[in-house]
Amino acid sequence: MKRIALVLLCAFALAAAEPARRAPGFCLIDTTGQWQDLADYRGKTVLLEFMQTTCPHCAALVPVLTGLRQKYGDKLAVLSVALTPDTPQAMQQFAAGHKLSYPLMLDMGQVAVSYVRAGSIDFPTVYLIDGNGMIRDHWSYTALTKDAFEGGGIERAVDKLMAGAPAAPKK
Repeated sequence: MKRIALVLLCAFALAAAEPARRAPGFCLIDTTGQWQDLADYRGKTVLLEFMQTTCPHCAALVPVLTGLRQKYGDKLAVLSVALTPDTPQAMQQFAAGHKLSYPLMLDMGQVAVSYVRAGSIDFPTVYLIDGNGMIRDHWSYTALTKDAFEGGGIERAVDKLMAGAPAAPKK
């Protein structure tokens, strides 16, 4: 009886899991004047962050993203996208002040809307994209998801995906 209950529980969890979807493509210019095309990162795991330079949680996430990039080297790409009302000047100051080692791009909203599919976005919002261009997980900073950002949840999901296992679906 316990075995049947366990099988049913697992089946329910799998059915409730959000299926992976293809990450929408984009090509944006970064703070160094280089074009960043998501297609150029095919074959690598990508952490895509939507942020604003005035967001304290976004600033606090910089060391986490930098640490993951250092840990995985060329196997992991980190891309950060600032949204209006940010300006190129504010982005330059943020990149210099936080010593960003990954691209920071400006989006007028089109890219964010293709990912978020909702009327609003919380900052930061991070997408985990596998080497085949599929979104495996995502997190938006809220009181309920604080642990993903501050308690190592994003790192664990990246570690799991990089180890070859799909990241656990978000609950």
